[in-house]
Amino acid sequence: MSPPRDPKAYSPSRRGFLRRVGMAGSTLAATPWLAACSDDTAVAFAPAPEDGRDPAEQTPDTAPETADVAVRFEHGVASGDPLPDAVMLWTRVTPAAPTTLPVAGRYVVARDAGMADIVVAGDFLTDADRDFTVKIDCAGLDAGQTYYYGFVVNGVRSPIGRTRTAPIGPVDRLRIAFTSCSQYTDGYFNVYGAIARRDDLDVVLHLGDYIYEYGSAGIDGRDHEPAREIVSLADYRQRHAQYKRDPDLQALHAAHPMIVVWDDHESTNDSWANGADNHQPDTEGDWASRKARAIRAYYEWLPIGAVDPDRPERIYRRFAYGDLVDLIMLDTRLVGRDQQASSPADAATIGDESRTMLGFEQEAWLNGALARSTAQWKLLGQQVMFMPLRLGLPRLLELDLLPSLNEKLSLLTDGGVAINVDQWDGYPAARDRIIDQLRIQGLDDVVVLAGDIHTAWAQDVTEDPNNPLVYNPVTGEGSRAVEFVSPSVTSSGLPELQPVRDSIRLLNPHMKYVDLENHGYVLLDITPQRLQGEFWYVDTVLARNSDERRAAAFATDAGANRLRAVDVPDAEAGAGAASSRLPPVPAADAG
Repeated sequence: MSPPRDPKAYSPSRRGFLRRVGMAGSTLAATPWLAACSDDTAVAFAPAPEDGRDPAEQTPDTAPETADVAVRFEHGVASGDPLPDAVMLWTRVTPAAPTTLPVAGRYVVARDAGMADIVVAGDFLTDADRDFTVKIDCAGLDAGQTYYYGFVVNGVRSPIGRTRTAPIGPVDRLRIAFTSCSQYTDGYFNVYGAIARRDDLDVVLHLGDYIYEYGSAGIDGRDHEPAREIVSLADYRQRHAQYKRDPDLQALHAAHPMIVVWDDHESTNDSWANGADNHQPDTEGDWASRKARAIRAYYEWLPIGAVDPDRPERIYRRFAYGDLVDLIMLDTRLVGRDQQASSPADAATIGDESRTMLGFEQEAWLNGALARSTAQWKLLGQQVMFMPLRLGLPRLLELDLLPSLNEKLSLLTDGGVAINVDQWDGYPAARDRIIDQLRIQGLDDVVVLAGDIHTAWAQDVTEDPNNPLVYNPVTGEGSRAVEFVSPSVTSSGLPELQPVRDSIRLLNPHMKYVDLENHGYVLLDITPQRLQGEFWYVDTVLARNSDERRAAAFATDAGANRLRAVDVPDAEAGAGAASSRLPPVPAADAG
């Protein structure tokens, strides 16, 4: 079942609008976009009031007064959380002058890029209480179809966006791009631009760290706004607004629907359910309030639906793509995670079998979602690396690399092993419970997706990768699933460790691919016979650049539960933008 959404919080009543204009059960076909957005229907589709009255039954006396102000659409448009019959639409209206009144506008959804074959149109209100953001849960759409959408306020038109609903029934092929970790100050969002230029994607996943909370300065004047760590609701809103003004991020959102989950930096570094490493209560207030403010801004500024309006911290949810893919999106960060161990040497905490990464409620939900799935492929979209990562201390000392290591890769010198206690390595019992479920349920074709670590990995998933009685790294025998970890959009990786990639793989025999310095995304090409993950990298993030290349590819065959390398033909390198299956996105309207 698709996740429920809260209609009062995110969408006006479509039924009321259709009754009002006499179009229930029909299509607004061949209506020019501007005619569908004429001012004389400006209040026919207002959000549901608190008393529950249908907006279609409002009278001129009860309709709210709205602001007649000049506006801009300076943050673009976006869509997300696609279902077979619905998709979330998003934009933000920027009034030219401050106003305490709500702003009224209209949205239009069409089958064609010229916005002539209109299928849904309606009105909305937004105001300062929601930071003038707009979210429409647009229902009544057909499954597996491409649509175009736009917004109009006081005669000003937004850019046109393209979106796509999820398919139903038999599905022959699906293509998904996923990435994570996009720190504005670390460089240009060339990765977003590369994904935006692809016309062969069904959906894009962002696995967290969509924004960063730091107040750091950046390259080429890409300094964070505000120029301090964000704590207040106004701070979080301002930071989201800054990221949304980036042209590459706007292009990505306009080109493809996006399914998102947060990681830590949308609130603050190394957060967990009841606190965060980068939160100081004495100067930044209580954690629950800060967490609530971060979550509120996240819902305002991203095209995500509410699974449970009374528990906005719950974002774990499932998306069905016909009989081919069940996409199970998890939250390893805010809803149920126990506090991280103090260090890798804290063996008592790390070994505590009662600790959880997901929270036991989410663990039970995940087990049920896996048990009920009838899809060929079960994808677990989550934030942090699932399989173990071990680093050899002697080799790092030999190369004098310890001082330059990322602070998250804390070292456990006893035994010469390094682990990251913020990822699943810090919660081994919780990881074992998930792998046990794969074994107990006899599940095949489970694929774990991760981000967070700013580096790229492809690996088998097994109970004990270093035990030859459990796992054979040559044949893959003993692997229960596979994992792909995306590189970052901009956030700094571990280029200092690139020379020891081979050593890392020797210590971690389940790893089939490691890259520690490039920025990019993973493209999943999925058929009933196999799932293939391709690693695409941009040439640089230090300047605007459109060059990209496919560096490596790995596949898992249906029922195999292990990875195999796939050759990358020279002719396909840099071919990402050339692939075409969808009609193009129209250029932004100059008006």
